[in-house]
Amino acid sequence: MSATGHREERRAEGRERAALLERLAALLGPRGLITDPGDMARYAEDWRKLYRGAPLAVLRPDSAETLAAAVRLLGEAGVGIVPQGGNTGMVGGAAPHEGEREVVVSLERLNRLRERDPVDLTLTVEAGMTLKAAQEAAAEIDAFLPLSIASEGSATIGGVLSTNAGGNLTVRFGNARELALGLEVVLPSGEIWHGLRRLRKDNTGYALRHLFIGAEGTLGIITAAVLRLVPAFKSRAVGFVSLPSAEAALALFGRIQRFDPTLLLAYEYMARHGLELVLAHIPGTEMPIPLGEHHALIELASTRPDVRLEDLLGDLLGAALEAGEVLEATLATSQAQAARLWRLREEHAEAQRLAGVAIRNDVSVPVSAVPAFLEEAAAACRALIPGIRVVAFGHMGDGNIHFNLRPPEGMAPAAFLAHDREVMEAVNAVVRRLGGSFSAEHGVGRLKTYLMESWRGGAELAAMRAIKAALDPRGIMNPGKVLP
Repeated sequence: MSATGHREERRAEGRERAALLERLAALLGPRGLITDPGDMARYAEDWRKLYRGAPLAVLRPDSAETLAAAVRLLGEAGVGIVPQGGNTGMVGGAAPHEGEREVVVSLERLNRLRERDPVDLTLTVEAGMTLKAAQEAAAEIDAFLPLSIASEGSATIGGVLSTNAGGNLTVRFGNARELALGLEVVLPSGEIWHGLRRLRKDNTGYALRHLFIGAEGTLGIITAAVLRLVPAFKSRAVGFVSLPSAEAALALFGRIQRFDPTLLLAYEYMARHGLELVLAHIPGTEMPIPLGEHHALIELASTRPDVRLEDLLGDLLGAALEAGEVLEATLATSQAQAARLWRLREEHAEAQRLAGVAIRNDVSVPVSAVPAFLEEAAAACRALIPGIRVVAFGHMGDGNIHFNLRPPEGMAPAAFLAHDREVMEAVNAVVRRLGGSFSAEHGVGRLKTYLMESWRGGAELAAMRAIKAALDPRGIMNPGKVLP
């Protein structure tokens, strides 16, 4: 094509874009469309700053119906749609691409509480409500939303469901998938699936909600959900311990589970280096006991106000001390102290971000294999890069360990990150050998799509692609995510 032809083509594209934005502006209103590059900046980059795109616009609809109309317009124009909640994801699943015809759809204005039922123990909320706000709405009817993650103050319900978030309470209540009874979803066709059912039993064909939960916005946009609640807890106890080994941490977990699995709310593992980063970078944090190599945070919770959980946990930890499973232990004597203990765990991600570059692995193995994984993965990484520093922490009770790696002392960040694929492959080789998964709760996003062919290839990946093609034949929903 001649230079004149190229110029004319660009002018035509410019006119087409201007016409589309004009129609979107009329549909969404003055608060519903952002086109200024400066104003779009915070939507264009992921939380970890791995990806930065250049969307045509950011859409901020205030209703499912308005969003559906916008999706129809974008589908006709062949423009990609990148759904975005709180933008707290770890794998670039909500980040737009550079140089692609895409818009970001932020659900932040769809943040209303639609209904709550203290008898059914359900909460119906829109996708842009933060997880923290949903927890508070449940508390107002003396109920509890049993999902907790470090970013709950900014992560939204739509994002939490789209990534099937796990978090600290999975050991007792499961991932987000187990807490969603019904969904409202805008489909790639611009239709709305009205599936906001509060039923515990509904055996009528395919459970469509499970297609959209964990799909990371590649099949549709979740706009509202019915969430399952549980009665509010009336008594809680939090303990913090140091242990001689990862095997001892697993033994303590088994001891508590065998005593009464209905009391265990959370069981979180932390190794030394992660705690060192928290203490160094997060103001106001301090160790309640001497820093050791292995630590666990335990929380028990009951709906019964007459249960002395502090005594029960104290007895359990005392028996573990006698058995050599625990070296030192402390119990929180107030809510404030419990919050301080939890902060040592919850600030791991932020402390690592402040400390500098890291190669992050969100993996899972069978619970029984966690100690073997920790030992073998560390050895594999140290053989690859001598002096590499391991930051291992996470949800030992469900087998999900965040196995992150920091550069050796004195190694340049860029030189370290140049080995990211090699390091991830070394970790994943151990995970595969132990029968685990390369993504436990963070999803696939853009970061890990290259792993899907080798881990989920054949009939499994073919089925995923068939579902994507059936629901989104034009490929406009979150293109380039999940599927390689």
